[in-house]
Amino acid sequence: MAAENAFNTILKTLEKPDGGEFGKYYCLPALNDPRIDKLPYCIKILLESAIRNCDEFQVKSKDVEKIIDWENTSPKQVEIPFMPARVLLQDATGVPAVVDLACMRDAMNKLGGDSNKINPLVPVDLVIDHSVQVDVARYENAVQANMELEFQRNKERFAFLKWGSNAFDNMLVFPPGSGIVHQVNLECLGRVVFNRNGMLYPDSVVGTDSHTTMINGLGVAGWGVGGIEAEAAMLGQPMSMVLPGVVGFKLLRKLRDGVTATDLVLTVTQMLRKHGVVGKFVEFYGEGMGELSLADRATIANMSPDYGATMGFFPVDHLTLQYLQLTGRSDETIAMIESYLRTNKMFVDYNEIEKVYSSYLELKLEDVEPCISGPKRPHDRVPLQEMKADWHACLDNRVGFKGFAIPKESQNKVAKFSFHGTPAELRHGDVVIAAITSCTNTSNPSVMLGAAVVAKKACELELEVKPWIKTSLAPGSGVVTRYLQKSGLQKYLNQLGFHIVGYGCTTCIGNSGDIDESVASAISENDMVAAAVLSGNRNFEGRVHPLTRANYLASPPLVVAYPLAGTVDIDFEKEPIGKGKDGKEIFFRDIWPSSEEVANVVQSSVLPDMFKATYQAITKGNPMWNELSVPSSNLYAWDSTSTYIHKPPYFKDMTMSPPGPHGVKDAYCLLNFGDSITTDHVSPAGSIHKDSPAAKFLLEHGVDRRDFNSYGSRRGNDEVMARGTFANIRLVNKLLEGEVGPKTIHIPTGEKLSVYDAAMRYNTAGQDTIILAGAEYGSGSSRDWAAKGPMMLGIKAVIAKSFEQIHRSNLVGMGIIPLCFKPGDDADTLGLTGHERYTINLPNSVSEIRPGQDVTVATDTSKSFSCTVRFDTEVELAYFNHGGILQYVIRNLIGPKQ
Repeated sequence: MAAENAFNTILKTLEKPDGGEFGKYYCLPALNDPRIDKLPYCIKILLESAIRNCDEFQVKSKDVEKIIDWENTSPKQVEIPFMPARVLLQDATGVPAVVDLACMRDAMNKLGGDSNKINPLVPVDLVIDHSVQVDVARYENAVQANMELEFQRNKERFAFLKWGSNAFDNMLVFPPGSGIVHQVNLECLGRVVFNRNGMLYPDSVVGTDSHTTMINGLGVAGWGVGGIEAEAAMLGQPMSMVLPGVVGFKLLRKLRDGVTATDLVLTVTQMLRKHGVVGKFVEFYGEGMGELSLADRATIANMSPDYGATMGFFPVDHLTLQYLQLTGRSDETIAMIESYLRTNKMFVDYNEIEKVYSSYLELKLEDVEPCISGPKRPHDRVPLQEMKADWHACLDNRVGFKGFAIPKESQNKVAKFSFHGTPAELRHGDVVIAAITSCTNTSNPSVMLGAAVVAKKACELELEVKPWIKTSLAPGSGVVTRYLQKSGLQKYLNQLGFHIVGYGCTTCIGNSGDIDESVASAISENDMVAAAVLSGNRNFEGRVHPLTRANYLASPPLVVAYPLAGTVDIDFEKEPIGKGKDGKEIFFRDIWPSSEEVANVVQSSVLPDMFKATYQAITKGNPMWNELSVPSSNLYAWDSTSTYIHKPPYFKDMTMSPPGPHGVKDAYCLLNFGDSITTDHVSPAGSIHKDSPAAKFLLEHGVDRRDFNSYGSRRGNDEVMARGTFANIRLVNKLLEGEVGPKTIHIPTGEKLSVYDAAMRYNTAGQDTIILAGAEYGSGSSRDWAAKGPMMLGIKAVIAKSFEQIHRSNLVGMGIIPLCFKPGDDADTLGLTGHERYTINLPNSVSEIRPGQDVTVATDTSKSFSCTVRFDTEVELAYFNHGGILQYVIRNLIGPKQ
């Protein structure tokens, strides 16, 4: 049973300067422990949470001691509980989360429990931002046209979410058109310090989108988790986590003129990938912090998943307070935040002793140079001056992350076509999509207004973008539109085709919409390597658009510059970007603004009233949202004919007795992968291919091909998503011996089948399956369906060289065993072909399994090898014992701990 908090002796009152009190708080300095002074700021947030929630049941005094002694305990992989202050969802991950909650209510009813216990106990904010697609672009009224199409496609999903906002307490839903979830979080939802029922404590958040880390730029601890973990956090379950090491990243000096925050984040991403930060926090410090705007910090924090860290944390300082003021937070709230953090020694004033970190990195900001990343991964940074040479190397190199293997004689091929009656041509590297999109940059006024200044200069020099390049602008919130209009620069973006297409995550998530049919045919028929340039954070193969094999991440100003040039095969220093109407050659330097130019526009155009007006309007919804009619019942009325919302089978045969641990016997290898298999490969979010098992299912259920929508929009239907698992068209499976695509070999018969069909054949025969993989398995988005899908295919274990932390924990949450080869081993070195059968013997009792223990994997070819079982905490073992995290939560809500 829970006991009284052992730390109530340090519960103090925070007085207001002019009398009265802000509230009560747990005072860290009152512990009089010198170890606390040396703790990184991000670890202090974990410490405060443990102290405040210490009930000797879910959180114990010994957990608090582990965190205080972080310097000694963090290298030992110790486990701690963490109870975040709130949960953040977007619709792509939010729909399946609400589906699961609705299904859990049914399961509670069936097992004799109180279904109303399935209710968020902490604030849950859901922003609908992943459904808008760029169907209409280069058009004045594109926003309205795309939103109408969005509602046509997603009316059923939106009505379901609106039902959820009414049926569940503590859940606030922001309707379509509100903005990108992370920008709304930064500009509106982030509290920095909570004041809940008179108790003050630091804001912290877990979100079902990996880029939840963007809020770290505001001094809020937050990171992405799978939907299944988020649901447990909503229901009051502490998150079990390994106390992380913290990399101290020192920033010095300031950025050179003309260098953007995007150039900085791509540099930081490459440095941290090289350093190795998976499972760690990164905390930024040093004098250079004061030279970065809060939006710049948020840009760096946003890409934490892309450099592999759990968080990229910027502690609160005077610039944080200035941003809170800019974004319309009240003076009293800001005073409370500053007073609380200063009193609790969690505020940076830059003259204190340096914190102790697990390891250290340093970057002189003046060394950062303009760059982009690609063509297939966010951390493959290319300095702008080396881009032309790098591009030609990519054409030459064998197929891989930096190669397309285009024969020399084909590299200068020209594909001629007719674009609406106008003769046109395409070459390798020609840009066909240019999108200012995604949360990384669209919250940052300096790069957004910088792009607009580039557009103005280009228009004044009479440069144009070719009409077949699909250009688009998807701001992160309505605030961007307000400051672009106030600056008078939106008209220049429009002139180049960068009309606003919607407020949401578009091209970066794969919602780029179709490119013109004539362009698509020219690419397909001539096997051209077409390029997309986007201001996003993800450029994995097949994600942006199926026909853009080269995808580059770039700052918004560069996203304007590249389509003006028309190609990524250009040396901006030496080659003209185009010609003006008078025939004069125009160079990159002629359109590139100085930092001072951009700063002046930002200063005069970005005002606090814009934030207040935007977010006041959001709460009123929009006409299409307000007209949605939904039932008021607490239990959801499932429609068996729906292809969007379907009751999943997770609790079909569930009883109150946990199933216990399970081994794997004589399993076949369903898929054999190399390195860097992302959650996009496992569970694509983009378009549903016309020949896929998911397409076949939808057609059989009367859905017209034009209404397929995307996998991201279908996440509320397990039937579609199971069929979409491993359906990425760029999947490289070693069993296919060089062929690329979503197929595999059914080992017993040697037949080549879709992954889904092969899995179903194994299931029908009662045969277990496993996956073999290389390093960084499951990197990318924190996608719950990347774990749910494999579970539904019947996969029992994944054996990999290493895992991305979020995906590994999601696999455990769905009852799949994650195993790591021993250092130096992998499938190739062990001589495994994937044609063997695999047996993994685990003890029958969960009490005999230890986190991180070694087990032997035996094969039917007499080869056996040792692996490490990646249940990293005792709580993960408990989830596995219960058959997954959702069953664990239900049993614990109904009865005693098992």
